Amino acid sequence: MLNVPTLSQLQSEGKKAEIVFWVGCAGSFDDRAKKITKAFVKLLNQTKISFAVLGTEESCTGDPAKRAGNEFLFQMQALQNIATLDAYQVTKIVTTCPHCFNTLKNEYPELGGKYEVIHHTQLLKQLLREDKLTIQGGKYKGKRITYHDPCYLGRANQVYEAPRALIQKLDAELVEMKSCKSKGLCCGAGGAQMFKDAENGEKEVNIERTEQALEVQPDIVAAACPFCNTMMTDGIKNKEQEGKVEVMDIAELIANANDL
Repeated sequence: MLNVPTLSQLQSEGKKAEIVFWVGCAGSFDDRAKKITKAFVKLLNQTKISFAVLGTEESCTGDPAKRAGNEFLFQMQALQNIATLDAYQVTKIVTTCPHCFNTLKNEYPELGGKYEVIHHTQLLKQLLREDKLTIQGGKYKGKRITYHDPCYLGRANQVYEAPRALIQKLDAELVEMKSCKSKGLCCGAGGAQMFKDAENGEKEVNIERTEQALEVQPDIVAAACPFCNTMMTDGIKNKEQEGKVEVMDIAELIANANDL
């Protein structure tokens, strides 16, 4: 049974959480992304870190509205969330979605929402450094893992090192694609592209990115974003490689390695 306290539940008990896990729309409603949410919660429970979620009080950060050009809707959604977070005196937030991470970290402050926002790979690396998390490497020994940099984590916020440090703790071989780190290629979902039809062109972006991943002959494509996970999974299916290559979030890799 997963232990996931809500902020309202803790408040009624006179307690406060050290960190708030912002689940995000994908992590809450998308069946594939829910598995990432569960894996991360299992790791949080294992480390015994004090965390809580907003539960039904959490709304969309407004990222898709803003990227699609609807600033008015974005501000409505953001101000509602800021009011909720501030009512609970939230100071620190962790997200598994780089889109939520980027919006909460870089766009909420100008609307009055000032929080310390970190990505789940950064928190897991920190917990590892503090000896609150251990990673069992045996399960992935000898596996080739290539890591796809999410745009809003990598190029937008320069978080390149934490995800790779975690992969290396799995005793796997980290193999880099030709377009990686600051030269990473988008999965094709960012900027609200996920929610619109493809434009004219010779090839979908996620197919191009999947081809780059398959070039290095990985056993696993590691992602750190639910949107990237979907796009890369679709690409692998398009290439009929789903029997050979898995797409997994870093939280899933660690939870699986630790038999959680």
